[in-house]
Amino acid sequence: MAIVSIVMGSDSDLPVMNKAAAVLDEFGISYEMRIISAHREPELFFDYAKTAKERGIKVMIAGAGMAAHLPGMCAALFPLPVIGIPMHTTSLGGRDSLYSIVQMPSGVPVATVAIGGGANAALLAVKILAVSDGDLQDKLEKYSEQMRLKVMEKDALLQKELEQK
Repeated sequence: MAIVSIVMGSDSDLPVMNKAAAVLDEFGISYEMRIISAHREPELFFDYAKTAKERGIKVMIAGAGMAAHLPGMCAALFPLPVIGIPMHTTSLGGRDSLYSIVQMPSGVPVATVAIGGGANAALLAVKILAVSDGDLQDKLEKYSEQMRLKVMEKDALLQKELEQK
């Protein structure tokens, strides 16, 4: 059973949302992924968001560009955490999406990551889920340690290259 929902309004968002899916896969977290347009399929969207909790969803990751209302609408209908991913747009480079998602009215919060931040959205979902899951906490600690080691390796290679000059 899926515990994270990844939802987007267009298939053009798929490359960013696939980054979120890859991180969830890495942590062994089950998810569902849907393309649902709240503008073009409002009844389907409302049903999807309203029934997510009873389907077992604990966190939603919603990506949106242009009008960028999808994360906010998810937060209005789904009572648990929603993480918004603003998408890059051709007109304003994604700043329009960022502002739309981050400026939700009081009482309807949406956690917001960077423009195109699919991986960080998933990592935030993992951290939310890890609050009540010791195994996920352990996996997060190992993930952080792996990142630290990769940076150390890169620095060691750089230092070796500099010594050879």
